[in-house]
Amino acid sequence: MRIKANNIRINYELSGEKGAPVVGLSHSLSSSHHMWDPQMDALNPHFQVLRYDIRGHGGSDATPGSYTLELLAEDVIGLLDALDIDRMHFVGMSVGGMIGQSLALNHANRLKSLVLCDTAAVVPAEAQPLWEERFDKARKKGMEALVEETMERWFTPVFLKQNPPMVRLIRKQIIATPVVGYFGCGEAIRSLNYLDRLSEIKLPTLILVGEDDPGTPVSASQAIHERIAGSKLVILPSARHLSNVEQAEAFNMALLTFLKNQR
Repeated sequence: MRIKANNIRINYELSGEKGAPVVGLSHSLSSSHHMWDPQMDALNPHFQVLRYDIRGHGGSDATPGSYTLELLAEDVIGLLDALDIDRMHFVGMSVGGMIGQSLALNHANRLKSLVLCDTAAVVPAEAQPLWEERFDKARKKGMEALVEETMERWFTPVFLKQNPPMVRLIRKQIIATPVVGYFGCGEAIRSLNYLDRLSEIKLPTLILVGEDDPGTPVSASQAIHERIAGSKLVILPSARHLSNVEQAEAFNMALLTFLKNQR
């Protein structure tokens, strides 16, 4: 479904146990709310689950120009307001986790807890040229030019070789992402710099990361863990960036245990 929020149309899906606490799921760059398909059977019996497409992705509007993490967080607040949801548990993967940090720092009163998955709190200077290279490829050749390198960062060679349905779905989502949305969110990511503010976060926080994630490595999650008092860090073996897909069972168990403990 689509709804007007923060001056754009946001595509969302609300499922699960009506009247139960709401869990919001925010996906990675170049994906959509379907990235969370492996979590639905685990979450729906216990929670009301709100999945949405980030600005510039899936069925949500792709506005031109550079986005900021604060703008993407305001989209979430607008969506909550439009749906008359006061507070929720927030789960964010990659850029979704960066949006989660912005929400926790600037709109903590709207969150019950925070789950940060395969994400970071700062983008180092040496990573900036990589973003320029990716933008240049997408600009000249379209999103198809980024598919293979992205899939190699997101999944281990063993998992890619198995080629399960979710791998095929993610590949299609990358290609389907509007270039303008990729640019907009990419600019938000490359300006990320929340590390020194993380000690302000007082929410119950779970940090999940794939052991072999090359893009947002374990060290990035450890840096977040060290700065958010009382946070819990879980490292998932044999997983790269989309640990929720590659190690869905272990991911779901850690996520459900944490969320149920918040009741």
